[in-house]
Amino acid sequence: MLSATLIALLAVMALALVRAVLGPSIHDRILAVNMFGTKTVLLIAVICFTLGKPEFLDIALVYALINFISVIGVLRYFEFRSRVTDRTAEVSGD
Repeated sequence: MLSATLIALLAVMALALVRAVLGPSIHDRILAVNMFGTKTVLLIAVICFTLGKPEFLDIALVYALINFISVIGVLRYFEFRSRVTDRTAEVSGD
């Protein structure tokens, strides 16, 4: 049963990577990377349960926190970049 869970998680992670590469917009790509990170946390948790080593759950929690903070940072970066481009277009008269 757990092997089926691992295979399903790996399939979903592969689909998330495809979406990250082929996404039509930057927001779709960021969402796909976030989904990949979330599924990675779940994969680590399932592997911990399978091996009977709960100490690896700390790694999963730290990875989830890093994933969350990095996605927020990337979204803020693209929001700031779009604001700067809009102001530049206003000043130049385009």
